[in-house]
Amino acid sequence: MKITYLEMFLFITLIWVLIRGICYIKTKKFIPLRELQLLLVYGCIIIVSRFVYFPLSGGTLNYDPDLIFPLQVNLRPFEFLLERYDGWQINIIGNILMFVPVGIVWPCCYKKLNTVLKAFAACVGYTLFIEVTQLFLYERHSDVDDIILNSIGGLLGALIYFFVKRIKRKSAK
Repeated sequence: MKITYLEMFLFITLIWVLIRGICYIKTKKFIPLRELQLLLVYGCIIIVSRFVYFPLSGGTLNYDPDLIFPLQVNLRPFEFLLERYDGWQINIIGNILMFVPVGIVWPCCYKKLNTVLKAFAACVGYTLFIEVTQLFLYERHSDVDDIILNSIGGLLGALIYFFVKRIKRKSAK
């Protein structure tokens, strides 16, 4: 089965709208400013999905249960330092930078992510989710380096967010 980015975008959007609708039904509240704020989370999900599931050149995501095994998994940390390949620097920088916005936006939008550690844990959980879902795509592979680099990006984003928040709080006093 082939999945285009447009199909994935529409699927994520449908799920997002359903979740937001369920939240409205449950709370009976619609706060436009809050919904705009949550669109930042949606944007992070859409952008991260684009880069982790689809090659930079575009194309499709291919799912074939007969080709999943053997699983494409790298459990050796920093293997790219040993076996350098074309684009390894872009891979490092891209994986880190891709999650900086997640580390900023998620604690901004979710009150329970009120410490660097909690925001970092959410970023680690999100990157673990991504790597597990890639196990089912024979053209993608799960890599411990991606977990490490994405988590570093999320941590940097959280540090930036809480640093700015702290400065704003001090300047308000």
